[in-house]
Amino acid sequence: MDQQTTRPEPAPASEPVSRRGLLRAATVSAAAVGTTGVLGGPASAAPAEHRPGRRRVPVDRISIQLYTLRDQLAADLTGTLAELRRIGYRRVEHAGFVGRTAAQFRAALDAAGLRATSGHTGIPQPFDAAAWERALADANVVGCQKIVHPYFGRGADGRPIRDPAVYRALARDLNRAGRLAERAGLDFGYHNHQLEFVPLTDGSTGFEILAEQTDPRLVHFELDLYWAWRGAHDPVDVIRAHRGRIRQVHVKDLDVEGGFADLGTGVIGFGRIFAHEREAGIEEYIVERDDAGTAPRAPADALDTARVGFN
Repeated sequence: MDQQTTRPEPAPASEPVSRRGLLRAATVSAAAVGTTGVLGGPASAAPAEHRPGRRRVPVDRISIQLYTLRDQLAADLTGTLAELRRIGYRRVEHAGFVGRTAAQFRAALDAAGLRATSGHTGIPQPFDAAAWERALADANVVGCQKIVHPYFGRGADGRPIRDPAVYRALARDLNRAGRLAERAGLDFGYHNHQLEFVPLTDGSTGFEILAEQTDPRLVHFELDLYWAWRGAHDPVDVIRAHRGRIRQVHVKDLDVEGGFADLGTGVIGFGRIFAHEREAGIEEYIVERDDAGTAPRAPADALDTARVGFN
């Protein structure tokens, strides 16, 4: 069965922060870290032991979220995976199996010389242990080491969730999912968007509740750097508040309009963030661009995005 992940459409730049608010946040951040116009840029005032240098991220820790290449994969799974390997990728993070079974998808990866070390699969809501165990079995067939819940934050009416009780209930389900994942030999993680940083009715945020009420031994975070900034949170602050729990990062750039950008062409200073990898616990750097090949300002070929991101 294809565990295809349903991913939300990119949010408009006005939610939850307007372009003016985004740029104001950038200005505040720049003043705080000693940059001029770059969110956490390389001139930042990081502690001496964390100052970024010229060293490279090890190739075997670089991955790509295959949602970036969803159209290419649907048209030519074998050829697209082979091109990713030619670019230099050795690992990927899947978002479903492109209409194949887990075994068929694994065979395509093997043929290309790639490993799906991580995958996005949503936990059943309401929680269904048997259904989740089937998803875990598929993850093991594919060869994943980690399985990640990809999205939360909107109610049935499409509006952002503001009730802290809903996040507390999700935290309980995440713990249950993490415990079953552990039994299956998998690490379980949670991937954020900006909605987890929207203030709730009690003044807390969903991210705070999830961090406080999930067991660190069972649930880690896959911090999406773009969506953290869109939620007006400096990823370094998130790392410092949750040391050791940020085992994966989605490396995604932000343009001055609040939209997506190919890595290195936007305003996020990744070096300053990566300098905190040990503090965070980062094991995997995952390239992603949500609108690659689909948006007017995006490259027509998402493989160009993949190439730029890897480099």
